[in-house]
Amino acid sequence: MNEQAVLHEQLTISAFARESRLTVKALRLYDALGLLHPAIKDPSSHYRYYTRAQLRRARLIGLLRQLDMPLTHIAAMLHLDAPGAVGSLRAYWADQEQQHADQRNLVQYLAGYLLGEGASMYTVTVRDVPQQQVLTVQRTLFAAELPAYIEAAERALFERLARAGQAQSGPAFVIYHGQVNEDSDGPVEVCVPFDGAIAPEGEQRLRLEGAHREAFTTITLAQCAFPEILNAYDAVHAWMMAQGLRPVGAPREVYFTSPAGLAPDDAFCDVAWPVQ
Repeated sequence: MNEQAVLHEQLTISAFARESRLTVKALRLYDALGLLHPAIKDPSSHYRYYTRAQLRRARLIGLLRQLDMPLTHIAAMLHLDAPGAVGSLRAYWADQEQQHADQRNLVQYLAGYLLGEGASMYTVTVRDVPQQQVLTVQRTLFAAELPAYIEAAERALFERLARAGQAQSGPAFVIYHGQVNEDSDGPVEVCVPFDGAIAPEGEQRLRLEGAHREAFTTITLAQCAFPEILNAYDAVHAWMMAQGLRPVGAPREVYFTSPAGLAPDDAFCDVAWPVQ
């Protein structure tokens, strides 16, 4: 039998599963999802037949699944030419490596949390904050969306103030009205204080942020990264409890400078909590 005959020899689904090192169940799923159709489907018996020419595609799918690549991603990748598929593969793995790095950092934070470490390195104090008029925008969102949303929301608020000829009167701050993680979606409110009058646009609104006392700690640019920033929240909360204070508002991050040009160890923001 020549090479072409071998490549196009019909194989039952069981035989093809053995040669491709996939399960029959997986092959049926890949057929249903359009990833790998049988070469022939007998209309009377409904038997599926594959050929060895399909083994390369089958093995590729199996190997990509070993990388935990979602089937939807694999489906899109299979439609690309070789350079495009390689680019898609590398982009996917870069994202996976970032997720692994984030999880490794989270494990380190959790170890410190369980041992009662981490929070002790922060200095916490209190300050009085006067009433402020703020231009704000609020949204429900999950953790993965947070950095991009804060950046875009602050930019939109600053641009609105600039168009109205209004000056920022204090540092921008972000209020977390609820937990933001993989399961909880806030909401999150981005606020920019200013004096004067302005007409909000779109989702923006005006309100007064009441005068209050807040416990806070100042953190560096590097410490703002997740999950390191959780240590700062833990420190402020632990200090509040030790001082007999109770929270009377949502925690917030007060950004008193821009990250542009800052070194990792430069002071960047305050983690604060209204108290009484």
